[in-house]
Formats: sequence, C-alpha cells, structure tokens
Amino acid sequence: MTTTLITGANKGLGYETARRLVEAGHTVYVGARDARRGEEAAEKLEARFVRIDVTDEDSVQAAAAFVREEAGRLDVLVNNAGIAGARKAVGEVTGADMRDTFDTNVFGAVRVTRAFLPLLEGGPSPVVVNVSSGLGSLAATNDPDRIEFTVPALAYCSSKTALVMVTSQYAKAFPGIRFNAVDPGYTATDLNGHTGTNTVEEGADIIVRMASIGADGPTGGFFDADGPAAW
Repeated sequence: MTTTLITGANKGLGYETARRLVEAGHTVYVGARDARRGEEAAEKLEARFVRIDVTDEDSVQAAAAFVREEAGRLDVLVNNAGIAGARKAVGEVTGADMRDTFDTNVFGAVRVTRAFLPLLEGGPSPVVVNVSSGLGSLAATNDPDRIEFTVPALAYCSSKTALVMVTSQYAKAFPGIRFNAVDPGYTATDLNGHTGTNTVEEGADIIVRMASIGADGPTGGFFDADGPAAW
C-alpha cells in the first residue's frame, strides 16, 4: 500500500489530488491547518486526517510523529500548501510581506520535507512533489505571449521560483528520492478567486502524474501538463 501525505489538502488542488490518489489505491493523509475542515475532507475522501500547519515547526514535527506511529513510513509527499501573499503593486511590497509568503510557500515545504525525510527514506521508491507555478518560471513571466507575463506578484512569483531551486537541491542531495516541482497551470482555486482557466481536475493532472512515478522516474525537474517546463 502506498502511503501519501498532501499538505493543504482540504480544498482545491490538494483535495482533488487526494481524491485521485485514494481512487488509485493510496492511503492518503489529508494535511490541513483547520481541524474541522481537514476532518470533513478526509471523511468525504475516505482518507486519513493529520493536522499540520506548515509555518509551525511543532505542528510539523507532531504530524511526522503521527504518521510514523500509524504508518511507519511515507511513500509520497506532496507539498501543496501555499498562499497568494500580499496583493500589492511591486513597489509597495515590504520585506515582511515577502517573509510571510516565503514562510508558507518555501520555508513550509522545507520544514515538512525535513521532518518527513526519515519516513521517506524508509520506503522502496519515495517521491516528493513540490507544487510550484508557471509564475515561478523566468521564461514564462518574461514572455509577452504568456498569461504569466501579466501578473505582477512579487512575493508569490519569487517564492515559486525559490521552490523550484529547493527541489533541485534536494534532488541532488537525496538521489534515492524522486524530487520534482510541478506547474498545475492557471487553475481556478481560492488562491486566484477562481479566475483560472483550468479546472481543478485539469490542474491536478500533473501533480497526480508526478506523484505516481516509480524509482526510475525523473528527479530534479520542473514539469507542467506538456512535460518538462522552461524555467
């Protein structure tokens, strides 16, 4: 049985990814900060719930201890939890705004990954998927023909760029674990007020695909629905 943890899984892309992986036979831990929403989501999905606030080290460590006690190992980690951050003009963004966004989108992924590394290393073909964005791509955000070019989101975009590099560094340091970052595309979620052009089902496709690779799958890459993405 494949054991999977998805952070931020009580709604949106995390929820749909959980639904699909449960359907594929995974034992899925729905990670969420809000216990009520997380428990409700887990019940609907026929999954397990674990409370985890990726910005809180104690919460992350408690979640790792919980999964260790129940499952003994972790096969797939999906670092999906993220925030949009400050919705301000670029020149108005403060250092505090940047710190708050990075605390969830980058530092949160690092906290969770570090806490769960011992459990991942205990599995036969462990996989980590970091949910980044086309807004973290230098190529996409500098191409006038791409929608990413039109989005002035200093904190969010830079946090998603950083997450791709975080992925690359982990992949080199832990060759026995498949680490990849993904771009779900412009997906209609709470993060963008449901203005995205992709459905949640479409956006989750690449997350599910990369969560399902085996030991011979790629590592250290950045992927979208069409394959390797320009960065």
